[in-house]
Amino acid sequence: VQLQASEGGLVQAGGSLRLSCAASGPIYAINSMAWYRQAPGKQRELVARIFSDNSRNYADSVKGRFTISRDNAKNTLYLQMNSLKSEDTAVYYCNANIRSTMSRLGTYWGQGTQVTVSS
Repeated sequence: VQLQASEGGLVQAGGSLRLSCAASGPIYAINSMAWYRQAPGKQRELVARIFSDNSRNYADSVKGRFTISRDNAKNTLYLQMNSLKSEDTAVYYCNANIRSTMSRLGTYWGQGTQVTVSS
């Protein structure tokens, strides 16, 4: 199983950006999917998570600005980021808990994509 994230980019403060992450390989079912981020000198933190029942949770710092969604038919995860702030600058990683078979559950990470917000 592989997760392939889209490229991030450079955006001005107040702007928007959408990330995507496609899962491929032997997939029986996808449980939860999530976005994490890691800023320079900081620990990786959870940004948002979406579960198989479409329930979601967000870090307080992004509530009301970011929206996580998934397209189950395409095994693809999205993160719509609006009203971006300089403190959103980080490397963003997609994450997924995937069953490659009915009995095999694994946790997978995408390659990380840089998002830079200029003030």
